[in-house]
Amino acid sequence: QVQLVESGGGLVQAGGSLRLSCVGSGRTLGNYVMAWFRQAPGKEREFVAGVTRSSGGTFYGDSVKGRFTISRDNAKSTVYLQMNSLKPEDTAVYYCAEGTRSCGNTLSDYNYWGQGTQVTVSS
Repeated sequence: QVQLVESGGGLVQAGGSLRLSCVGSGRTLGNYVMAWFRQAPGKEREFVAGVTRSSGGTFYGDSVKGRFTISRDNAKSTVYLQMNSLKPEDTAVYYCAEGTRSCGNTLSDYNYWGQGTQVTVSS
């Protein structure tokens, strides 16, 4: 059974940084495209960042380009999201997702999801 578990969320002031982690189990994480999405209260879940199977390619949502960095360590079955220069509008529950479509950035491109971790950025 595939399981994705996120951690690293918390409360941070605007301008600060956080690093989220997502540990996968149940099958070889390196065989799949991995991504982070987020969902703020009252809003739809939106794509944040993704990384291809080989970790050679990364892709980002427009609102986080230049501030967030996604990476993966396949040996540890872990995907990371380094978030810098955080803004109050980054406040959301962040979800890790696993899929098969290269550079996929929609919900339907991903088949497995974690339970989410809360990130709150205060002004």
